[in-house]
Amino acid sequence: MNKNEVVARQLKGALDFPLTPVALSFCEDLPEDIPEFEGSVPAGCSFWEEAARGIFVTSTKDHKLCAIGIHTHNLVQPSESYQGELREVLQAMSGLDYVREEEIAQIPVLDREVKHLVYGPLAELPMGPDIVLLFAQAQQGLIISEAVQRVDKNSAPAMGRPACAVIPQVMNNGKAAVSLGCCGARTYLDALSDDVALWALPGGKIEQYCEQIVILAKANKTLTLFHQKRKRDVALGERPSVQESLARVFK
Repeated sequence: MNKNEVVARQLKGALDFPLTPVALSFCEDLPEDIPEFEGSVPAGCSFWEEAARGIFVTSTKDHKLCAIGIHTHNLVQPSESYQGELREVLQAMSGLDYVREEEIAQIPVLDREVKHLVYGPLAELPMGPDIVLLFAQAQQGLIISEAVQRVDKNSAPAMGRPACAVIPQVMNNGKAAVSLGCCGARTYLDALSDDVALWALPGGKIEQYCEQIVILAKANKTLTLFHQKRKRDVALGERPSVQESLARVFK
């Protein structure tokens, strides 16, 4: 069992995510043993959900319908129409007061050009991941946030539109971030339901995050039982001390 598979199994055992953990890896050359993506997607974020089904590699041409994604991922050699399409979509968003001109420069963009992206389930990725994506419900996100704070020594920033900007945010800074998505990603991705947010973790530290997630998931389970018993006892008219409540959990 390789390292990626071990981590994926540990994550699943600690937190039963609504979608299997997926991973991204950036590469200069097309890997010989990984199939190129076939088909068409309306936006680059669609690849995240496709990645749960199997491994594939993309190039700029596969992202051609997503000018924003090409921009945030700094993909090389986009089509001749790319700049015009990017201007049009930004103008449309600006006209709706969705993104203001001064906010455009604040959108994270990968700090180096990208030629190819490998996507796939973390457990099946044949190389080290650059980014690991976790689709997590609120309670799961609580535990991830505690693990991230322990590893990164600070809280993860919560990001909004565009959802794809979470990738360069994490790649450029080397620290985890959470994306609340955007209306586009929440339309294109079935996994990004109303109760789910997307966590992006730098792949180089995934074992550290995983170790803490496992520890904190167990601790949260025990403390939840403590609070449940304490709530019930107080509702019954009792006034237990903390020591008494703890004793009832660990008896």
